[in-house]
Amino acid sequence: MANASSPTLKQRRLGAELRKLRERAGLTSTAAAAELGVQQARVSMIEAGRYAVGADRVRVMARTYSCADDDLVDALADMTGGRTRGWWDEYREYLPASFADLAELEQQAREIRVALVIHIPALLQTVDHARALMREVAPPLRAYEVEHRLSHRMKRQAILYGDNPVPYTATIHEAALRMEFGGVDTVRAQLEHLVAMSEMDNVTIRVIPFRGGGTFPGTGQAFDYVHGCVPQLDTVQLDAAHGCQFMDAEAELIKYRAVLERMERTALTVAESRNFIHNVTRSM
Repeated sequence: MANASSPTLKQRRLGAELRKLRERAGLTSTAAAAELGVQQARVSMIEAGRYAVGADRVRVMARTYSCADDDLVDALADMTGGRTRGWWDEYREYLPASFADLAELEQQAREIRVALVIHIPALLQTVDHARALMREVAPPLRAYEVEHRLSHRMKRQAILYGDNPVPYTATIHEAALRMEFGGVDTVRAQLEHLVAMSEMDNVTIRVIPFRGGGTFPGTGQAFDYVHGCVPQLDTVQLDAAHGCQFMDAEAELIKYRAVLERMERTALTVAESRNFIHNVTRSM
């Protein structure tokens, strides 16, 4: 298999999961290499996502590491192979690499749950609203940079449509509904779009109001919880000034799942949320 000088998020994740299995087995990379009959450098490159492995090799490694979770092993085997190109790869030249990684992650998701306080979720934004947000970025983006990011964001939204759309749940604070990015007309159109999206079978939108919502859980940081094909392959994505930050440690997944579940319990019901958005729209 060829080396990967710039491994994708999927390749890095596969390597990280194989490293976790090795460490749980109590093996050093040197000991694992001896068991597998390869050089230690090969094991390190695989775990860094820099050496592509086949499904058979992954199964051998899982057996060597005494992994008895067949569902996880099957999922890891499905992640193997060389780099496959997606529409997001055309943006690697123009945008930070994490943008392409996020699009690839969403494309492979079984379900996505997001929580936001100040902004409308990216996959639910209108073109005008998204453009208004991007014009507020510091330092300012050039016009062509805005359009690259805008095009990328709109293409990401395709996962919500089609024959097999991704189930998507958004928990949004009232503050995000009232932020007037782009002016009143843009906000009103955005809120009307939210209502329309909430009527899709795979999209659930729930609102946490200023009043009656109880204690606000978490720190208010926006995050996406992306469900993988097995729970061990879930991923948390945080927005950061430099791009996207991805987390997959078990403790991190447990923490953000708990925050998300508390936020969802705090939020209004789907019907109440739809009426709430209607009322905010009419008040403008």
